[in-house]
Amino acid sequence: MTLRTLNSTQKSAVQAIDGPVLIFAGAGSGKTRVLTHKLFYLVNEGLFKPEEILAVTFTNKAAKEMKDRVMKLLKTKELPLSIGTFHSICARILREDIKVLGFSNNFAIYDVKDQLDLIKVLFEGNKISKTLITPNQLRNQISLYKNKMIDSKTVERRARTILEKTVADIFSQYQKSLKLNDALDFDDLLTFPLQIFDKKPTVLKKYQKRWKYILVDEYQDTNRAQFQFLTNLAKEHENICVVGDDDQSIYGWRGAEVSNILDFEKTFSSCRVFTLEKNYRSTQEILNAATSVVMNNDKRANKNLIAANGSGDMLGLIETNDEQEEASAIISSIEKEIKLNKRTFNKFSVLYRTNAQSRALEESFIRQGIPYNIVGSVRFYERKEVKNVLAYLRLVVNLKDTISLRRIINFPARGIGAKTIDKCVQQSEKDKIEFIEVLKNPNKMDIRGKQADALFKFYNIIMKYNDLINKLSASELVRSLVEEIGILTFFKTSKDLDSKDRYDNIAELLTSIEEFSIRQPEASLSSFLEDVSLQTDIDHWNDSDNRVTMMTVHSSKGLEFPVVFVAGMDEGLFPLYNSLDDKKELEEERRLFYVALTRAEERVYLLYATNRRRMGAETVNGLPSRFINEIPEESLERISFSSAVTRKFVISKRRKDGSTQMVRTVTDFDDFQVGDNVEHSIFGAGKIMALSGTGENQRVGVVFNDGTRKKLIVKFANLKKI
Repeated sequence: MTLRTLNSTQKSAVQAIDGPVLIFAGAGSGKTRVLTHKLFYLVNEGLFKPEEILAVTFTNKAAKEMKDRVMKLLKTKELPLSIGTFHSICARILREDIKVLGFSNNFAIYDVKDQLDLIKVLFEGNKISKTLITPNQLRNQISLYKNKMIDSKTVERRARTILEKTVADIFSQYQKSLKLNDALDFDDLLTFPLQIFDKKPTVLKKYQKRWKYILVDEYQDTNRAQFQFLTNLAKEHENICVVGDDDQSIYGWRGAEVSNILDFEKTFSSCRVFTLEKNYRSTQEILNAATSVVMNNDKRANKNLIAANGSGDMLGLIETNDEQEEASAIISSIEKEIKLNKRTFNKFSVLYRTNAQSRALEESFIRQGIPYNIVGSVRFYERKEVKNVLAYLRLVVNLKDTISLRRIINFPARGIGAKTIDKCVQQSEKDKIEFIEVLKNPNKMDIRGKQADALFKFYNIIMKYNDLINKLSASELVRSLVEEIGILTFFKTSKDLDSKDRYDNIAELLTSIEEFSIRQPEASLSSFLEDVSLQTDIDHWNDSDNRVTMMTVHSSKGLEFPVVFVAGMDEGLFPLYNSLDDKKELEEERRLFYVALTRAEERVYLLYATNRRRMGAETVNGLPSRFINEIPEESLERISFSSAVTRKFVISKRRKDGSTQMVRTVTDFDDFQVGDNVEHSIFGAGKIMALSGTGENQRVGVVFNDGTRKKLIVKFANLKKI
């Protein structure tokens, strides 16, 4: 292989090896290509052995794609390269060296739900009112402190108000509780390696010698801990190459600091800088619009993106009456795109600023029978029944994990209530022994009968499988445990409406563990649990499914689609109200909009509503976002839209202030019969095979000519008789 597929700037960046390198990679400028070719170049030219290279990404998906591409370039099926997310790389370090901090190598990794469960226990123990602060608010505050590398002692020292003192106190108790549970949260994964490096410099030396060349993707999204981690590893040899785009730094709310990339030259004074400006994704119209907005930010590096794909179409701008009409306008535009450009559903993405906006969109898509996929909905491993089984596994691996123990001690139901659990907690504190250990002596807590039997049996099951960890494969152990506990039988015999789905989810979990064991025969149960805990929403997104993708703009980072809709372009929604008076936050909102536009390859539609419901029934009169006004008029095509549902305003007799309420009236409607041949704007021709209801409630079951079967509400489906 040669580097002939790269442009001159990309090639120069790839071949810059000795010393620090900073690559500003504008949106769609081929940064992944540069990273993979640089990894290939380092190995193929014999400059570094694969095991001497560390490559860090922000998603497992990006890490896997990068490694696959490099192996393809090298024409090899094995590559002993250290590549992964910050969290997974740090977790590997901690599995090896965390004993320095007094934890075991089998420590648990708590996700957000586990953290909240622990904080709720602390709230109860300290009798904290949720009117002062909620568990979720406190969790977010602790996370922000950790990302900024502020410890509980510093928070305690600075505390002045009752709220600040409460946060400091719970923060301190929270960290102590984590240690008692032999557990870390996601933020600890990033900060604990730094504590180890400080406490034992020989450990840092070990990793500096192990990784002689460091590559970092999406460097603009690093927080203080990640910056310090990389700086520590690279300060001896300074062979570090970071790639990123300051215009796409959108995670300030979770501690990311755009100054890390903008000030990289101050950190590594001898660094060489390359700017990738040729865009291979979007059209020039899209790039001009995105750049015209982000140029209003003060804190950025100058870039002049040139599209390789020509000028393209103007951006569509659609004004709608409300969120329902906004959804209808998106569906109408999708129908036109499918007809005119022969696109499939997976070529479209609908982006929005907040998750709450998805409701109106989902309802409209369901009515029209349009398949969609939401990135950021409840992930498989976060479903209640799946998390319960995972809690069993985590307790089996780590007997100190009291949060997992609390979760499953009465699942399936064993008659062990809250009072019994409280007795167990009090006894463990009194005897200064682990929670799990008190369960084998229920009589000591004056617990008798069925409850005592249930506790003793539960204890024996956990200890049995703890003993089998190294004797059975992960797959064998889990199948045996699930069978002995009777979870599948529990859901099979349950009368609950969703019990079948829950049964299927447990079966799917067993399959996933089996597949993991096949992929990694030597991997332990701990490895599987770690793999699960470090997965993100985007790792489960499948772009081969023929569905419209819906997600927040934050979730869309790194993805691309031929057609992108940005919904909710109302002032106060995008940008958010609370950013309007804060220059730093407003600049991040602007960068977020830049990310939204540059996800599009060919076409962008921007939509805003003149009326939008917020906080329940309250309707807010909307104005177009300031970002729309920052786009040159010649880049916008104003598209008029009116739905099949008309609106008339009437004075409400219930309101004394004369405010208006919106009334919807269907203007276009037709009755159908079984056997009618019909045509749908997206699915084509078909025949009505079933019908129910009349008038506005009429529903039809249609089999289309290509075999597709759909249940549709007639008033929304716009079916035509043939």
